[in-house]
Amino acid sequence: MQHLASRDSLARVTAHLLQVAGPLDDAGLSTLGGQLNAVSDLLLTQVPLRRALSESTVGGDDRASLAGRLLNGKVGDPAVDVVQFAARQDWSSARDLQEALRRVSRTALFLRAERSGELDEVEDQLFRFARIVDGAPELSVILDDPTADPSARSALVDRLLAGKAHPLVVELTDALARDTAGRSFTHGIRELVDQAAERRDKVVAIVRSAVALSPEQTERLTGALGRIYGRPVSIHVEVDRAVLGGIRVQVGDEVIDGTVSAKLEGLRRRLAG
Repeated sequence: MQHLASRDSLARVTAHLLQVAGPLDDAGLSTLGGQLNAVSDLLLTQVPLRRALSESTVGGDDRASLAGRLLNGKVGDPAVDVVQFAARQDWSSARDLQEALRRVSRTALFLRAERSGELDEVEDQLFRFARIVDGAPELSVILDDPTADPSARSALVDRLLAGKAHPLVVELTDALARDTAGRSFTHGIRELVDQAAERRDKVVAIVRSAVALSPEQTERLTGALGRIYGRPVSIHVEVDRAVLGGIRVQVGDEVIDGTVSAKLEGLRRRLAG
């Protein structure tokens, strides 16, 4: 979401979701996440409805009332509560409302994984799958194709992950395959990794090294990056022989490149004048 109004609304809806989710057990969180995802699916296909629920010329309470009439008896009370709260907020576009409900549906599912101690595993599997897609052009060309049939993209993801990955990873990537929100699939996977890290108030650092880091090296790097960014850091290491030596660290759009290959390239440019 690029517009400030929608980002602020998403922050409020996320905070409300966490309040609603607080008393729920694991089954309740699964239901809440699944039902919010289903509502997002509905708004994805029903354009007039999502416009009606986000129309700025209609009062927020009226929009919430419409959401209640639509959903009461069809989804649980927690899901109705969250959707009505979302409908009361200001959105820069109807699509932003739909995407916000998708995102908070994931928040509910990540919260379930956090409570069960499985969030680290989920985040790591999402990262590894993103690396696999990035490294396989035959996959990325299909998954990132904006004209691809969403059901075909979903079926491909299911063949790749079903029975091999954590069920939540399969669930999240399947939902992403069906709705990439107008962006690439690989971008969406990276957003999922970031959102999982955010549940633990962490930032994600992608580290590229010629060799795997030892536990001691990983611990030192984690501490150093934590001091730089003022927050805990979730490190994902990618072994890449092309870097020759040293490491390359990427946090968001920031890159710290201390690799031998980067230094050689810099020297080559200076010699070339």
